[in-house]
Amino acid sequence: MDAIQSTAKHLRAHREKSDPIAGARRDRAPDRGIALEVMNRLYAVLLDETPDADLEGDLHVIQGMLSRVVGEAIADRMIERLPEIRACLALDVEAAYHGDPAATSHAEIVTSYPSTQAVFTYRIAHALYELGAPVVARIMGEEAHSRTGIDIHPGAQIGCHFFIDHGTGVVIGETSVIGNRVKLYHGVTLGAFSNRKGRGDRGRKRHPTLEDDVTIYPNATVLGGDTVVGEAAVIGGNAWVTRSVPAHTRVTAEPAHLVISHGPKGTEATEDARDWDI
Repeated sequence: MDAIQSTAKHLRAHREKSDPIAGARRDRAPDRGIALEVMNRLYAVLLDETPDADLEGDLHVIQGMLSRVVGEAIADRMIERLPEIRACLALDVEAAYHGDPAATSHAEIVTSYPSTQAVFTYRIAHALYELGAPVVARIMGEEAHSRTGIDIHPGAQIGCHFFIDHGTGVVIGETSVIGNRVKLYHGVTLGAFSNRKGRGDRGRKRHPTLEDDVTIYPNATVLGGDTVVGEAAVIGGNAWVTRSVPAHTRVTAEPAHLVISHGPKGTEATEDARDWDI
């Protein structure tokens, strides 16, 4: 019992300090469970799973639950934004259907594509972020990240008709700006340069801008708040982009110098794979 009492005493002392954990407790972080329940209920409404006859009732429930974690004023404004979000989501599904020949139906995209789930969650979280509820927005965004492997910060600005093909490993940073009809493949990073100023960089644009109709292929990295990828530009796989790219431009990484060896050790004949006729 002495050990328990001693431990409890030390834990209480930590709670009285002004460290980050004590600060989070005093800030009254939103209830994660309620935030995720709101997210799931919003899925049902926005994906037309709620019967028409029950729509008003479900919206009242969502509004009440959301009020508990973000306050009544933000909850009311969020409900008002749902038709706008619903319209953009329909364009995102259309982008996936037209952008992936493997898709057999819109239903397949809505129910089984992880990238669609990540984008749907982003649309909800981004609206809450803009309305002044960043913590709830991050709770939702990180839940989608854990489910899909796609990390979209809710502060990013992303136009409609957006599609991430496959999607695993995509990272879209907080101050990224993405236009309409943009397509990304798996492993793409829209990131910032290494942070040297700590919190001093807060509020600065640190992530790139992609204009309309840009395509970025797998594992490409685009860095920097001043970097703008112009309209209809194409960034090839594995490219490393740290400066702006003009509109209607193709950027490719230099192919690796792959050497193939034949014959027993010590007598190998080699050929440069770049010389193959393929």
